[in-house]
Amino acid sequence: MESAALSRIGLAGLAVMGQNLALNIAEKGFPISVYNRTTTKVDETLDRAIIEGKLPVTGQYSPRDFILSIQRPRSIIILVKAGSPVDQTIDAFSQYMEPGDTIIDGGNEWYLNTERRIVEAEKKGLLYLGMGVSGGEEGARNGPSLMPGGSLQAYDNVKDILGKVAAQVEDGPCVTYIGEGGSGNFVKMVHNGIEYGDMQLISEAYDVLKNVGGLSNEELAEIFSEWNKGELESFLVEITSDIFRVKDEFSDGELVDKILDKTGMKGTGKWTVQQAAELSVAAPTIAASLDCRYLSGLKDERVNAEKVLREAGMKDEIGSASSGIDKKRLVDDVRQALYASKICSYAQGMNLLRAKSLEKSWNLNFGELARIWKGGCIIRAVFLDRIKKAYQRNPDLASLVVDPEFAKEMVQRQGAWRRVVGLAVAAGISTPGMCASLAYFDTYRRARLPANLVQAQRDLFGAHTYERTDRPGAYHTEWTKLARNNNH
Repeated sequence: MESAALSRIGLAGLAVMGQNLALNIAEKGFPISVYNRTTTKVDETLDRAIIEGKLPVTGQYSPRDFILSIQRPRSIIILVKAGSPVDQTIDAFSQYMEPGDTIIDGGNEWYLNTERRIVEAEKKGLLYLGMGVSGGEEGARNGPSLMPGGSLQAYDNVKDILGKVAAQVEDGPCVTYIGEGGSGNFVKMVHNGIEYGDMQLISEAYDVLKNVGGLSNEELAEIFSEWNKGELESFLVEITSDIFRVKDEFSDGELVDKILDKTGMKGTGKWTVQQAAELSVAAPTIAASLDCRYLSGLKDERVNAEKVLREAGMKDEIGSASSGIDKKRLVDDVRQALYASKICSYAQGMNLLRAKSLEKSWNLNFGELARIWKGGCIIRAVFLDRIKKAYQRNPDLASLVVDPEFAKEMVQRQGAWRRVVGLAVAAGISTPGMCASLAYFDTYRRARLPANLVQAQRDLFGAHTYERTDRPGAYHTEWTKLARNNNH
């Protein structure tokens, strides 16, 4: 009798994400216990549970009562701020937990913190999962993309719940066991880095269409809506179309034009770029998007720079670049440039995941990662199905750029891509994401680069040696002496 009254799972941390995920779990038929340090949040969640369909949610008001209200082996999800709040929450709960119970951290946590907590949990006989959750508040309520990594046993204990709660796409739920250790958090971190790149590229497409093409917000809304019916069909393109349609309540025109041009950030993009550097993986599109967020923060400096450079004789080139422009062609070119740039950005993210997977022996399944990103998450896009198929065709694919299907598409679109970047450069409009993607493509596809000169310089001033193209071995040359001798 006792176990019939117990909850199947527990969730602690009832900010909007936590509330929504708890209600989603309950709605799928799993009785859930909820807890929050601030008790009003517990009451708020219980009220919503009644309003949203008399859902099986039980509120608990102390860590002990919370833990004891869940059937064994217990599984609890915690959704609190990353860092020390997670450790404090684990401390509060673990004293009431028993060997075989599971803690699932659903926050955007640094992967090494998860790896430390796995070891600490093991000492107490507890199982641990670090689970990336993507899709924002709406995703949490109606079906997010879930990226759990850590204990396989812990995953198996909640697999039935996660499979029902996650977004559903035609080839299954958007959840899979990612791998051991902090792999779930790491994959979510890279997902967010890719998201930074996507958002930056879309903003550049907007900048070129608006300032060179002279398109109105109304026209932009139509264009993005149209793009969302083709190869660019995705959550971010869809919401961009919606943003252009919203009128400002305080004045004439659209709200988008009244928003201060400073972008906030939480840190996952920075972590992605740092990890890329640590692993010697080039991720220029993601890095460019991060740099742009930093530069956007220098609003006062930019306003001043515009004034100073105008006084120094800087002319506005946008007018001359946009005179006589064929709008229809520009729109089509920008669409192709956006798509090609996106392929490069995703290629960088996937290569970072591969490098980390090799370093940590995680055996990540890239096709499966692309599949679980097809629904629920912020980067969900039709084009991820193509990425999934590329890795199914060749699990050892060196880069998406050399997948036969994507290679064809890149070649078809490169003319348009170069026109857009060239036009933007001539107009003085910065497109760092598109430029970074194009430079990445042009560097990666060239069999020979000017790196030979850089290596010669390194050998000259640091005796770092060099290899030759025509014979094996390491060589060092007395460059300066020989150069002077040759001058005589």
